[in-house]
Amino acid sequence: MQIDIQALDFPMTKGLRERVRRRMGFALGGRADNIQRVVVRLSDINGPKGGKDMCCHIRIVLNHMPEVVIKDTETDLYVAIDRAFGRAGRSVTRQLKRRATKQRALPPGNIELPEPG
Repeated sequence: MQIDIQALDFPMTKGLRERVRRRMGFALGGRADNIQRVVVRLSDINGPKGGKDMCCHIRIVLNHMPEVVIKDTETDLYVAIDRAFGRAGRSVTRQLKRRATKQRALPPGNIELPEPG
């Protein structure tokens, strides 16, 4: 699994990087075999103006499935990271369950189609 963590508009601190990695481990650790890449972008939308503007954007590329994209905006970046990874973990689990359900629903071998007419 490739991991890309970037902070836009402010410096990436060791604490932020550790928080992202820890939350990613909690949320996605058991599903790592199904994940190709995780891209995390942390940003301050309004700059120094203040307000609810710290954003955590997560893109998870899954093997042979649609990607999962989560975005959370809060006044506290650590809260945004926690909430975004919580949602990301649930979304990835849901995608994997859908794939497992579809695989069980398909009959083994060739599918026979009814003859026209």
